[in-house]
Amino acid sequence: MAKQVKSSVDGVKTDILLESGTNELEIMEFTIDGNIFGINVAKVTEIMKYSEVNPMPNSHPNIEGVFKPRDQIITVINLPGYMGLPSSENDERDMFIITNFNKMNAAFHVHTVEAIHRITWDMIEKPDNTIYGGQEGLATGIAKIGDKLITIVDFEKIVFDISPLTGIQMQEISDLGPRERSTRPLIIAEDSALLKKMILEALHEAGYTNITSFTNGQDAWDHINELAEQYGSVEVLKDHVALMITDIEMPKMDGHRLLKLCRDHRVLRGLPILIFSSLIDDAMRDKGERLGATAQLSKPEIGNLVATIDKHILK
Repeated sequence: MAKQVKSSVDGVKTDILLESGTNELEIMEFTIDGNIFGINVAKVTEIMKYSEVNPMPNSHPNIEGVFKPRDQIITVINLPGYMGLPSSENDERDMFIITNFNKMNAAFHVHTVEAIHRITWDMIEKPDNTIYGGQEGLATGIAKIGDKLITIVDFEKIVFDISPLTGIQMQEISDLGPRERSTRPLIIAEDSALLKKMILEALHEAGYTNITSFTNGQDAWDHINELAEQYGSVEVLKDHVALMITDIEMPKMDGHRLLKLCRDHRVLRGLPILIFSSLIDDAMRDKGERLGATAQLSKPEIGNLVATIDKHILK
């Protein structure tokens, strides 16, 4: 299924076809003050030249305002300002990257959009937490493409920092009412340090205390494949992993590839696997269904995630 990205940028490839479970992705390369960054094209709906923005009183300092390119009002985030980088000398040559993730639309003001690169997730390395700030850092990965190092930006974290109500809300766990503790073993694959911390806190609050987490799909696969080979049957494996939760976007191996490997495995094919991602739309849902996802839930709906885990763990 093709991902269509409307674009007014000459030379930028916009008709993208990614097969299910091949561990491929498309990275859109953009720049701010000469620094090279990237965003997963799965988050991008459109690229537009800079246009006038209507400021919003009392908004976050990095919210430029809103504009209405057609029939929808979109909030504009000043990415140079958020990153502490200089503004361009001529806004008229700047670009908007229009995105859709976590069921919301936003426009990110950048200086240039350069190209789209098709790569595999194993070409993306997890950045060093000491250098890139750990939970406070903005880099989810570093990709080397030719002679360029492209920093993959954590756009979910940016939106959460600007508007915390768009993130995971612990109140959703409280709304589930009194709960019992469960020691059933869960596995989580999530690359964002901030989101992983929030998900773990929410699951612990919900009563799930036996959780093993990984920052990429490859490490999760290595672990679960070893368990499957060691114990050799679905029934015995359940005592060591009862359910897995995976993001889609992750360095080394994405969630769809992880799901496909599990469904092709004689022991792991029956394991409940939940996709918890900011990218769940009709196209992604169709891809996940074809690969055999047990359920697919959109971030940041943590209450729905816990209820779905309950359904498969406590039944």
